[in-house]
Amino acid sequence: MSRVLITGGSGFIGTNLIEKLLKDGERELLSLDVDRPKIREHEKLWAKCDLLDLTSVVDILSRYEPTHIIHLAGRTDMGGKNVDDYAANHVATGNLAAALQNVPTVERAVFTSSQFVVGPGPLPTSDIEFRPHTIYGQSKVKSEQIIRNAGLSCVWTIVRPTNVWGKWHPRYPSEFWRVLKQGRYVHPGGKGVVRSYAYVGTVVQQLCAILAASPAVVDKEVFYVGDPPIDLWRWANAFSMELLGRPVRVVPRPVMRCMASVGDAVIMLGGKFPIFTSRYHSMTEDYVTPMQKTFDRLGMPSVELVEGVKETVSWLRSQNDFWL
Repeated sequence: MSRVLITGGSGFIGTNLIEKLLKDGERELLSLDVDRPKIREHEKLWAKCDLLDLTSVVDILSRYEPTHIIHLAGRTDMGGKNVDDYAANHVATGNLAAALQNVPTVERAVFTSSQFVVGPGPLPTSDIEFRPHTIYGQSKVKSEQIIRNAGLSCVWTIVRPTNVWGKWHPRYPSEFWRVLKQGRYVHPGGKGVVRSYAYVGTVVQQLCAILAASPAVVDKEVFYVGDPPIDLWRWANAFSMELLGRPVRVVPRPVMRCMASVGDAVIMLGGKFPIFTSRYHSMTEDYVTPMQKTFDRLGMPSVELVEGVKETVSWLRSQNDFWL
């Protein structure tokens, strides 16, 4: 029986991945995280661990002797001021890679990076072409470089999640989905905006496919994980129909630019506003990632947009009465 160790198992993707692996069975599981699991059933699999503590990481890996590792832990918000604020990404990855050198049982390791290692614009021509988007993206570039230079003897793979959504998302319930439910969301009109999005169930499916694939398919490879790029309106409208039963409201872009300027002023004065300039730019800029290699080697996603939205909204409605 394989022994799978998941770092960040209490997080968004980790929680969904553990749910899937528990249903599949046939594996021993250990979840490392500084936070308690979101689901009570997962607590029996959880060990509190800060990956910035190298001694603790080495001790746990040596005792558990995992055969497979999925490294999901890290800081994902955009609030950091410099790369050092994201030590939970690159320093923690370095600690894990160092610990792996002393654990000969490890056959395969999957390391999570981000689509933000290459920002909006032309698609990358190689796996080591970087154009980091945000400081967070810079920290993930450092993480990838650490993995490549670690001299790991096991089969290793880097995954770059796109914009992941689904149940247990840490921010959308208090941001986009809440604004939409309150009837305050408006979508920019004009030319369609194409973005790379990922239903969390799709990401879990792809992670499991990497664990099961032959080494020749995944060793030392980089995969963007997610769904095919989609018009942002389609994604937002699917949630509007499920939450409100009506199409998302669309307004001309000049009107939205004016609203964003108002939002900037409100926020500067200490208030809150659903639209501001940086968010407007994000909503009107294409951000596409190369997905074909992922689909060719790991298979096409099995969950359609509407199905994923229904499952997500069902989860939201189970959280509190606001969503009913």
